[in-house]
Amino acid sequence: MTLKERIDADLKTALKAKEQVRLEAIRLLRAAIQRREIDERTTLDDAQVLAVVEKLVKQARDSIAQFEQGGRADLADKERAQIAVFEGYRPEQLSAGEIDAAVDSAIAETGAASMRDMGRVMGVLKDRLQGRADMGAVSALVKGRLAG
Repeated sequence: MTLKERIDADLKTALKAKEQVRLEAIRLLRAAIQRREIDERTTLDDAQVLAVVEKLVKQARDSIAQFEQGGRADLADKERAQIAVFEGYRPEQLSAGEIDAAVDSAIAETGAASMRDMGRVMGVLKDRLQGRADMGAVSALVKGRLAG
């Protein structure tokens, strides 16, 4: 079963169970997937659907920060609930130790020695870690290793 098929099946289940929060989040996800398919005139595969999920999670996290800053805890809670639904479609997240090992491996592989090599290191890591780690945190980790 592809990720898109799983999302569609989950939508039907949420509809039947009358789970409003879950239903709303899945509809948002499906709309984002369809929008990207129409924009690119293609059918998305699992990796591309995962990229859409990642983008929605990142947007929701940004929204949470803004809502909390504005004193809107109700909207922040709604975004957190959507993230929880989106997390169900992401692969298992890597531990900090696994991410450290991957960063060390990528730096050794590319022979990176300074910040000028960060792009090459991140290119290697993106292929390996996309969807399984917060790439913003990975980027900060690589920057710390190459700067020091």
